[in-house]
Amino acid sequence: MRGPQEQRSLFGEILDWMLAPLLLLWPMSVAVTWFVAQSISNRPYDRDLGDVARALANQVAIQAPAVAGDLPEVIVELPRLAESLLRIDDEDRTFYQVLGARGEFLIGDFDLPVPDETIRPDTELRFRDEVVHGIPVRVAYLWLASPGRPGQTAALVQVASTLNKRSKLATEIIKGVILPQFVILPVAVVLVWLALWRGIQPLSRLQERIRRRESTDLSPIPERDVPDEVAPLVRSINELLDRLDQSMSSQKHFLADAAHQLKTPLAGLRMQAELARRQIELGQADPQGLARSLEQIALSSQRAARMVNQLLSMARAEDREQALRTTEVDLAELTIETVRDFVPQALDKGIDLGYDGPQPGEGATLQGQPVLLGELVRNLVDNALHYTPAGGAVTARVTLDPFGQVVVLQVEDSGPGIPAAERENVLRPFYRALGTEVDGSGLGLSIVDQIARQHGAEVSIGDALPRPAPGQSPGALFTIRFPLRGAPASAALPAP
Repeated sequence: MRGPQEQRSLFGEILDWMLAPLLLLWPMSVAVTWFVAQSISNRPYDRDLGDVARALANQVAIQAPAVAGDLPEVIVELPRLAESLLRIDDEDRTFYQVLGARGEFLIGDFDLPVPDETIRPDTELRFRDEVVHGIPVRVAYLWLASPGRPGQTAALVQVASTLNKRSKLATEIIKGVILPQFVILPVAVVLVWLALWRGIQPLSRLQERIRRRESTDLSPIPERDVPDEVAPLVRSINELLDRLDQSMSSQKHFLADAAHQLKTPLAGLRMQAELARRQIELGQADPQGLARSLEQIALSSQRAARMVNQLLSMARAEDREQALRTTEVDLAELTIETVRDFVPQALDKGIDLGYDGPQPGEGATLQGQPVLLGELVRNLVDNALHYTPAGGAVTARVTLDPFGQVVVLQVEDSGPGIPAAERENVLRPFYRALGTEVDGSGLGLSIVDQIARQHGAEVSIGDALPRPAPGQSPGALFTIRFPLRGAPASAALPAP
């Protein structure tokens, strides 16, 4: 089981990415320096070795053969002084060799190897690396051409030297280049650390400014004092603060409105209770007066209970975690059960309450949260019964889309209807249409709109009777389109 991911340091991560290439390039720099030092140290000594080989070649005389077809005669005239000069170096040992036309040994060191490659005889000086008596040496050699016989060689001259002075010079070069790097590298690390520390100071100052803020301060963070790279982050934080400020303001207004709405039924309860107590204390209480007071107390408590239930419904509708716990819901079955629950209330008011649509199990299923969808249907039916006068009708209808794109819920009543100018406002919390004497809290339709939005649905309000007869109410028609299988909620659907 993996533990929680460790929090990473931005400073440390940037420092790692800056120092890692530096530490990786340093050994590469050492290797390149070594190769360059070897090349530099070889040049002057190769030049001196080549001069000695040419000087030795000048001491070789080649005489043409007396008889045609014979090989030329090679004569080496090397004074004793010249031979002693070849051995005068104290640090490096020098080898030399002269071979005749047949490869016969003429003078010098017998153990010096002969080059393996076949080279066209000319006066070009060549170099190679060899091993003599187990000691690495550098060899300068050249072929001497046979006079009068183009393409044939008459002699081979070789001069070799050990590598002590070359190695010493290469070591001095490497020391001169590498040793300063041991000082420069730590200084570079310190400078990188200081530059990075200075570079993130604006972030530290921004952190301190945010930390010193009061919990109630949701004003935007000034962007002028932050680096350009951090400005998008600060801008996003400001947008979040703005949304949070709006949300908190909405919650404050909501709580104020809820307290105001609850104050009325609670005040009625207290007033009726005080009136009944006073009548009893004065001995003026009669059964009919007490019955009226108790009836008003019951109505006020019912009104307060309904308000509390709707506030709880609003809280459930705004609970995003609950909205995520979805399952298959049969909208037809849910609507039928809700209509059955409201039948006694409809009979008391003399309202014809009915259901129109498919039966449970006939395809009116959608992916949703059962509790929230139940609240949605309940609030729509309850709202319709409240605004429909006695003798009216309320119909809950579920319609299936033949194309399988949406399932539609409609609640239709024969009440006074909602004017077109107020249809958008009635979806706001605690808003009630003007000109109505019906008792209510103004939360039902707001709960419906909130739940519909969480299910990706659309709420539309229209007239049940677009062209009512004179003196007839237009009624209200609430339509909610629930998308199916990720289909758009605005998919076309034949009018019911």
